[in-house]
Amino acid sequence: MSRFTDELRDPWGLLMGATAGGVAWAVNVPPVAAGGVGVVVWLAKSFASAWQAAGGESRTEPVQLPVTKGSPEEAWLRRAERAANGFGDLTASMRGRLLLDRIAAMRPQVDDTVATLRRLAGQASVTGSALARFDPGFLQAERARLERARASASADLAGDLDRSIASLESQQQVHDRLSATRAQVLARLESGAINLEGLVARAVEVSAMTATSSAADSGTRDLDDLVSELELTRQSLHEVEQATREDLGQTP
Repeated sequence: MSRFTDELRDPWGLLMGATAGGVAWAVNVPPVAAGGVGVVVWLAKSFASAWQAAGGESRTEPVQLPVTKGSPEEAWLRRAERAANGFGDLTASMRGRLLLDRIAAMRPQVDDTVATLRRLAGQASVTGSALARFDPGFLQAERARLERARASASADLAGDLDRSIASLESQQQVHDRLSATRAQVLARLESGAINLEGLVARAVEVSAMTATSSAADSGTRDLDDLVSELELTRQSLHEVEQATREDLGQTP
């Protein structure tokens, strides 16, 4: 599949085209012409992105998107970051104690988990900003109005009305898909942050248990479980991040 074809599947290009077409239609541009405006914007964005990528810009590195201040995703991200900082403080306080090396060795996994949560929070914010551009109530009202007009329209007007209704349906589908994606990302942000908080609490417990030699074996087993759970969380977040990218890459 060519780079240009990949860019045509980019939902942000589609969203830009739909928005441009909607704005044109809102200022009384004929529906057919408004649709043409949207297509031109969509194609122009796709071509520009493909050209930029062909010029050598790497797209393999994950992009860190800004996180909206005061948003739910920022709140969950801050909790995850506090948990990671608490884990770092715990590691520093355990120098010279049993199992220090194994607990310290978990830090890269913790950092990678937080980095993934940070990228997911950015995706949630961008999705939330895109959703803010839609008014579902307006879309439903407009569709109902156009369907009423279509029921009594002449043959000359029916085609234009059908295209307008199809455009509204496409916008509603984009809104619904973005809403579902944002809800999924927020749910994983929540579980990721809480899992990290639980990791710190259990690491504190393990460190206390290993303070006595009689509990050392039990502490080792608990630490093994902790390492496994952290790795499972880290991998699942990577999978969610990839799935989110694929979901946003779908066209209506």
